Amino acid sequence: MKRRDFLKNSMMGTGLAGMSSLIPFINISCGKSKRPNILWLISEDTSPDFACYGNPVVKTPNFDRLASQGIRFTNAFASSPVCSASRSAFNTGMYQTSIGAHQHRTWKKKPLSEPVKVVTDYFREAGYYTTNCAGVNRDRSGKTDWNFTLDHDAFDGTDWRARKPGQPFFAQVNLRLTHRKFVHDKKNPVNPDDVRVPPYYPDHPLTRRDWADYLESIQVLDGQVSRILKWLEEEEIEDNTIVFYFGDHGRPHLWAKQWLYEGGIRVPLIVRWPGHIKQGVTNDDLISLIDIAPTSLVLAGIKIPGHMQGRRFLNTDKKERNYIFAARDRCDETVDRIRCVRSKRFKYIRNFMSDLPYTQFNAYKTNQYPVLPLIQVMHKRGELNEAQARFMCSKKPEEELYDLLNDPYELHNLADDQNYQNVLKEFRLQLENWITETGDLGEDPESPEEMEYWKKRMAERNEQWMFNKGLSVDVSPEKHLEYWIKTLLR
Repeated sequence: MKRRDFLKNSMMGTGLAGMSSLIPFINISCGKSKRPNILWLISEDTSPDFACYGNPVVKTPNFDRLASQGIRFTNAFASSPVCSASRSAFNTGMYQTSIGAHQHRTWKKKPLSEPVKVVTDYFREAGYYTTNCAGVNRDRSGKTDWNFTLDHDAFDGTDWRARKPGQPFFAQVNLRLTHRKFVHDKKNPVNPDDVRVPPYYPDHPLTRRDWADYLESIQVLDGQVSRILKWLEEEEIEDNTIVFYFGDHGRPHLWAKQWLYEGGIRVPLIVRWPGHIKQGVTNDDLISLIDIAPTSLVLAGIKIPGHMQGRRFLNTDKKERNYIFAARDRCDETVDRIRCVRSKRFKYIRNFMSDLPYTQFNAYKTNQYPVLPLIQVMHKRGELNEAQARFMCSKKPEEELYDLLNDPYELHNLADDQNYQNVLKEFRLQLENWITETGDLGEDPESPEEMEYWKKRMAERNEQWMFNKGLSVDVSPEKHLEYWIKTLLR
């Protein structure tokens, strides 16, 4: 189904449920009040690696407090494991594959096709003041990184204090701290010896140091989120502001960012609205990040556009998901096409380009991921176990099926197991239906011109990165590993 046909057919719509039909978590006895402010706190490259999500090493008192004041969702997922595609999706309430925003990134961006709009358009039309700032800097515009163009400014400004008296605001605060290069927490350093290394990584001092640095950046992020929440308190608007905190996709590690495994798409999601949402609630509903836009509109009393694929999830008449879907396509210069379907227990992954290895060259990962040359060198030496060596396979399986209840690290592919063939068929059908019903544009190849552009651009970036490290472009994994050991394990 072509995008234009899909968008035309999808106008049948999901109407508005009024504020009186909010979920059981919400106290509806508080009566009518002025329209709430909506605040999205969005961190880059963040998995649910917080204390309140069960990580005993990291110190996140402010995230833990936020969760204790609202709802902590344990099954929230990005629709893409990379920023531009994921952000294009949750800012429109549409799958990136339906709106032509699935390639990371797009060189010759196109306008959104009617009737699709960015979520700020709906808030602005309803009288909201819309802002986007870069972390705790209220004078600088925050990240958008969308794979489409607009003929107007998406936001009114960077600071919601510039709104008119009594005017509600919709604000995004974009926080980069958990993106590489990591920021160290000098006050509370994480001991690498205390880190729990997933079994698909080699348990090596470099792995532990890199993982500890990531967790420290989460701790610094925790402090910045505290400062932003303090703004609400100081301005005495805390009680009338609905806070959504979430990561744009998963952590920046191997098997995570740019992949559809749990580390790439599972994200933290916390929602707080004092006096309206019961405190300290944990919810295991399947949530896609494209659901945040329609849910935010409902809470502001704005009708959900009929074409939106996202579903509201804070209402008594919400339609719960049985599955979430996610997609990975080209990432910078690295071409691939992967899709997944996940229920609460199982995940199915389809590799449409199974002849391509996991280790296709990618300048970003080659220069930013210390564990990549470590695995490459250990593989040459025959020092990896089966789970760790899988990343070095010359090709990918066409289908993957995981029982996440019994295999949370996705180590055992059950696609060929006769005991799971009915599950495999069910999930295969779900994916085929989703591709058809949502008008997945991933089947349409990009132009050779587009792909050549990214190969050239990333080659130039790779050369600059290597120059900054004092390395040659064609340096061996051994030399690159030596660089990281000297840099991180000094």
